Amino acid sequence: MAFTTEDRTTVTELIALHGHLVDNGELDRLDEVFAADVVYDLSAFGRDPLHGVGALRDAALALGEGNPVGHHVTNIVLSGPTADRVSALSKGIGVYADGTCGSVVYEDTIVRGPAGWRISHRQVRPRRGPLTAD
Repeated sequence: MAFTTEDRTTVTELIALHGHLVDNGELDRLDEVFAADVVYDLSAFGRDPLHGVGALRDAALALGEGNPVGHHVTNIVLSGPTADRVSALSKGIGVYADGTCGSVVYEDTIVRGPAGWRISHRQVRPRRGPLTAD
């Protein structure tokens, strides 16, 4: 089975769904985006990776009002697709209640399983400075 245009659309919408679920507090639906055994790598923030959908939900609840009020994803680029795996690179913008914003890069591995396409690994990298010349 080849990676189709329909797969591309489904994967892109999957990445976008994350922000809608989190911003609406629908944390019990994170299994619609992430594989049950997802690894959510926050090591670039000095935190240990989270393992499993339950750990993602628990971390969001623990952060409480420290969570962004808006998660926005853009610039989605898919690469290396096979019938059951694709890599995705995207940009995330978090808007906080006080009006400040933050920018991250998401590096995802997305796999097709019995429930359809799900993110099995996400590495989150902060963007803290503008482009500089070397």
